Amino acid sequence: MMHYLSYDFVQNALIAGSIAAALGAVVGYFVIIRNVGFAAHALAHIGFTGATGAILFGLTPLQGMLVMSSLAGATMGISGNRFHRSELAIGMVLSISLGLGTLFLSLYQGFAGEATAILFGNIFGVSHTQVMETVLLSTLSLLLLALFSRRLLFVSIQPDLAESRGLSLTFLSTAFMIILAISVALVSQVVGTLLVFTLLIGPAGIATRLSHTFWRTILLSLFIGIVSVWSGILLACFTNQPPSFWITSILFCLYILTELKVKLFESV
Repeated sequence: MMHYLSYDFVQNALIAGSIAAALGAVVGYFVIIRNVGFAAHALAHIGFTGATGAILFGLTPLQGMLVMSSLAGATMGISGNRFHRSELAIGMVLSISLGLGTLFLSLYQGFAGEATAILFGNIFGVSHTQVMETVLLSTLSLLLLALFSRRLLFVSIQPDLAESRGLSLTFLSTAFMIILAISVALVSQVVGTLLVFTLLIGPAGIATRLSHTFWRTILLSLFIGIVSVWSGILLACFTNQPPSFWITSILFCLYILTELKVKLFESV
């Protein structure tokens, strides 16, 4: 196992994967308590269009995904409750986004390889520059979350009371949706746009079933996310199978075991 760690591409994968998993684990907790899982799913599909469009202009898929996802996230945050009441409209936007993404890819000569990397992730293809971008953006996002965590938790649990206390629901919602958009873009590097929901929601979802206190849940979610990514990457090295397959499989198994444990204790 140790000789795999000497390869630069494996080191880059572990660093970028760990940082993205940590961000996804923390953001995922707020996604669950704010009940905006559909938004996370939507941002991944919209980001796909940005990623494919960026390729046509000679930019990296990550840059395109960051721009499109952030714009969409800001729009969702500003629209507030109107977003949650417009699932049909959002569904149509997602459909046209995927259609545009397919069109952009068809106009690009390297269709097959780029499509696979965007849809299912290519963590072993992450460069040192992308690692630094991931570290910088994740650190900034986590710092912003730490700054707004108390207020965000308050407006998530008691929105009416928080608004009566003078907190701006629109501002906090918009700030969180932009952070969520950044998280979706970074996590997509690990498992791709189609599977981003698993790594974003999986660790936090498992943690909330095992713990009911804020910090314990966050720490448990971090642990599950990072261990899943490391295990998935190393298993991919051993088996020559995609890391995204192993990461999602590990999280699925952990979820099943968690549900069995919870049901067992409830029946006692």
